[in-house]
Amino acid sequence: MTPLFPGATSVSDLQVYDWACPDGGHGGTPHLHTVSTEAYVVTGGRGEVHTLSAAGFARDRLEPGSVLWFSPGTVHRLVNEDGLRLVVIMQNAGLPEAGDAVLTFPADVLRDRDAYLAAAALPAGGTEDERAAAARARRDLAITGFRQLLADVGERGGAALAELHRLAAALVRPRVEAWTELWRDSVEAETERTRARLAALAAGEHDHLGQAAVVRTAPRPGPRAFGMCGRLRTWAPLP
Repeated sequence: MTPLFPGATSVSDLQVYDWACPDGGHGGTPHLHTVSTEAYVVTGGRGEVHTLSAAGFARDRLEPGSVLWFSPGTVHRLVNEDGLRLVVIMQNAGLPEAGDAVLTFPADVLRDRDAYLAAAALPAGGTEDERAAAARARRDLAITGFRQLLADVGERGGAALAELHRLAAALVRPRVEAWTELWRDSVEAETERTRARLAALAAGEHDHLGQAAVVRTAPRPGPRAFGMCGRLRTWAPLP
């Protein structure tokens, strides 16, 4: 089987959406992560990432060579000005894919779990055009909610962001037990392997070095997936 990336991170190649947004410009879906820290390494094009955190609203320029990351709870939105492309490095491989992200839909949708899940879902068996339309619709709904959130933060300050965090935590709570199992099988297991290797070296043992290997995987075949912020390319696991 394909080994985990070091530290049980995940890596993907992202071509940020160039679809026009309801508020002008082009780009992806505003969202936050409830558990995982995310990093961007810009490999092409230019644009911005707009963030909302305890430090307030910020706009950071993105161009080849830019690197930035943000911790759980930071609302972030990618703006594509010209062919923006990133390598995304995500903590806790498996958790983001299992629903660690919460999109900034309007508050009435966030308060209704069924409404939220329906708005966030893409048609599993749909055509490329149908999936693109659904991805664009959820992006537009999240931008509507993001604009409402910014206005609310302007009026109520940190209380508005705290309310978003409360709603996000309530949405993901039913998944936490399953996430904990994923974490134990990946992140905790990787940490334990490192602990065991340190203990072996301290004892003068080196058998694990004899298991050295080089692993190469290929991109998953077929079209790129529709992610929250753009078209994603991931790598296929080994059989």
